[in-house]
Amino acid sequence: MTLDDRRMLLVHAHPDDESIMCGATMAHYVADGAQVTLVTCTAGEEGEILTPEIGHLASDQDDGLGPHRVQELEAAMKILGVTDHRYLGGTFHFRDSGMQWGPDGHAAPLDETRDGTFWHADLVEASNLLVEIIREVRPQVLVTYDEFGGYGHPDHIQAHRISTYGAALAAIPSYRRDLGEAWDVPKIYWTAMSARVMREGLRTLREAGDTAVFEGMDPDNLPPFAVEDDDLDAMVDGMDHFDVKMDAMRAHSSQIATDGPFFALSNNIGNRVWGHEFYRLVKGTPAPPAGAGFEDDLFAGL
Repeated sequence: MTLDDRRMLLVHAHPDDESIMCGATMAHYVADGAQVTLVTCTAGEEGEILTPEIGHLASDQDDGLGPHRVQELEAAMKILGVTDHRYLGGTFHFRDSGMQWGPDGHAAPLDETRDGTFWHADLVEASNLLVEIIREVRPQVLVTYDEFGGYGHPDHIQAHRISTYGAALAAIPSYRRDLGEAWDVPKIYWTAMSARVMREGLRTLREAGDTAVFEGMDPDNLPPFAVEDDDLDAMVDGMDHFDVKMDAMRAHSSQIATDGPFFALSNNIGNRVWGHEFYRLVKGTPAPPAGAGFEDDLFAGL
């Protein structure tokens, strides 16, 4: 496989998820000549709006947030250099399902949702939409969420499900030949954050007297998306693309406040949190670890 033959497919639930979790990875591989394809499953219609001047776009008012977030994602993709971006089934095919916080502190489905929400999509039908993309793009690497969707958001969990099932179906030669020639994705990764890095970052903030950022988050009891190093397999060093990632996050201004916790964390400990992106290898043969004890290339060993 030559450098120009590398193809990566990322499946995310809403606009902004990709920049937060994988922005440096995407920019890194685009700059290195790989083909990067992003699939976004919804337009994020139910997101919480952080900019008061567009508050009227909320789903319980004008219900116009989806088109606005589509524009935000287009801007973020230009910043990251990603030219192949699609919505699963087409723009607005699936609606953002929304979420609520459960008593355990994790995200959970709403008690009632609108018609056409991603959470209630038929698994086979939604997976077939991804099968067609997988067979067209033929990626060597697929990136998506873990089985809990990072923190329990129903759309993240559904994106995990259709990615897992879609990748399996895409590899079966006799399955839905009309969707393209079978393709078995060699390596599949789940996104994660390093619990060690998060713990160090939170303690640094607390020692500096900042108790507002991620208030209530206990360094010794981190959310499920924070994974200990023993269970992490790869780390993409995106330090050269740290500023690009932060600019892509700024493009999602309806969802990410520049004076909010993401940027406060960045201002205090910078690329130690956002410049290195971590992954768990869930399919494929791991390559020998690099200097930091992880794979340093998601295409390693192919």
